[in-house]
Amino acid sequence: MSMLYLDNAATTPVRPEVLEAMMPYLTRWYGNPSSHHTVGEAAADALADARSRVARVLGLRSGDIVFTSGGTEANNLAVKGIAIAAAQRRPDRRAHVVTTPIEHESVLESVDYLERVHGYDATLVPVDEHARVSTDAATAALRDDTVLVSVGYANNEVGTVQDVAALAAVAREARVPLHLDAVQAAGWLPLSAEELGYDAISLAGHKLGAPKGMGVLGVRGRVPLEPLLHGGGQERGRRSGTEDVAGAVGFATALELAEAERVEASARVSAIRDRFIARVCERVPSARLTGDPVHRLAGTASFTFEGTSGEAVLLELERRGVVSSSGSACAAGSDEPSHVLVAMGIAPEIAQTAVRFTFPRWLNAPLDAVADAVEASVAAVR
Repeated sequence: MSMLYLDNAATTPVRPEVLEAMMPYLTRWYGNPSSHHTVGEAAADALADARSRVARVLGLRSGDIVFTSGGTEANNLAVKGIAIAAAQRRPDRRAHVVTTPIEHESVLESVDYLERVHGYDATLVPVDEHARVSTDAATAALRDDTVLVSVGYANNEVGTVQDVAALAAVAREARVPLHLDAVQAAGWLPLSAEELGYDAISLAGHKLGAPKGMGVLGVRGRVPLEPLLHGGGQERGRRSGTEDVAGAVGFATALELAEAERVEASARVSAIRDRFIARVCERVPSARLTGDPVHRLAGTASFTFEGTSGEAVLLELERRGVVSSSGSACAAGSDEPSHVLVAMGIAPEIAQTAVRFTFPRWLNAPLDAVADAVEASVAAVR
């Protein structure tokens, strides 16, 4: 039986073009980019080229790009690195960070670390029933000692997209750096620093068709950053360790391809998504769309099905050839209801019925058969 994979928010397959671009740096030009010989210098040149290509897409300078092991490390480096560096410049005052209760665990646990270990204060700005953050609430959360605002551009569970430019204006007015977790947004939404107004941005390669284990933190040069990893001083001293040259080349290639396809793919997949949502809500009386009905990622459709178990529905869907998820892959296997859905005001017992469908950028056909499979799966569970 063939399987239709609709869990692309968790990870995507590596694109053939990306593998082809990486191969020379896994086979022939495999040198350490810090080595001063022909093989090492070829690797260093490839690394510099990848860095400038990523910077071009983000509208940043090459020196603003830090290659990391993925989105989790990029978020940790942004939250801890910016907050700790800022607090070191004002040791006589307590430090305060602002985020929201619907962020990825890598952001929330980094904030928790700052509270537990460094004595920071933190404010979680509430969200509405669609997981949106209001500028008024964000403004009210800021204090004289706020050193960082960290917000997800698009939520990884329900797909809600924040008004980032408006939030950036709030942070800029208060002269506080804004970090944007854009791991889910990349390839679907604009990433230009000038357009969005962020000071730091996190990306992950495996959401874009690059291999797992490669990410990026773009951080403006004027923003102080305390490194998490110390050693050889790579990445301009901000992230020590021998660089993954092939991974950086693959990341740059995947990001460029996704950006080139973004506008067309977003429009095409949005239309398919909307038809799918309408069909599920029509055929399954208990289905409730989660997330903002308008401001949402093109590739995300998430529901609750009251009176069922989300995990049981997923098993029934897989029996019918559809692979999806109940939410974030980082929380898979947890018995706790989604912290995102609970923060949106959804009762815990309803949150545990959640199912998320996330689509690839190359999707080009209606998903009527999948909607029918959802109907049959929910009926089987009920």
